[in-house]
Amino acid sequence: MKPFFILTFCVFFVFGSRAQEKTILKGSPAPEIALAQPDGKILKLSSLKGALVLVDFWATWCAPCVQEQPELKKIYQQYDKYVKEGKFQILGVSLDRKKEHWEKGIERLKITWPQISDLKYWTSPVADAYGIEGLPFNVIVDEKGNIAAINIHGTQLVNFIDRHLKNKK
Repeated sequence: MKPFFILTFCVFFVFGSRAQEKTILKGSPAPEIALAQPDGKILKLSSLKGALVLVDFWATWCAPCVQEQPELKKIYQQYDKYVKEGKFQILGVSLDRKKEHWEKGIERLKITWPQISDLKYWTSPVADAYGIEGLPFNVIVDEKGNIAAINIHGTQLVNFIDRHLKNKK
């Protein structure tokens, strides 16, 4: 019995340490994301360089993620002028497994900003690259492609976007 506990401890230690290696840092370059949109076309995070990008990691099976979508919709509408000028964008990155669930979720929630996924759930290389351990999770990528903020929500998120965009006028 004792060797089993030692082996279990080692497995948790190794995998736990691995997760810590993937921590992203504010000010560091954002790891590239290149995934398919619902129509199959690949969209890269780097193609949005020059805009402030809110990367929203979510899934249709995640109740808090679904509850957050109306707030993101308000943000998208509030900063519509900046979206049209190419200065702001939201990029939804889904950790769903089934395309039909993902597409129905986009339709049901009336999400109008770009959405991408590899439908690999937690095994997505993107989840690993960003060190995602829970949802909802987001990062804000600045115009130069660097991480400007990590996992901020609600009023703090709106205030950050507002300050950033108004300082860039």
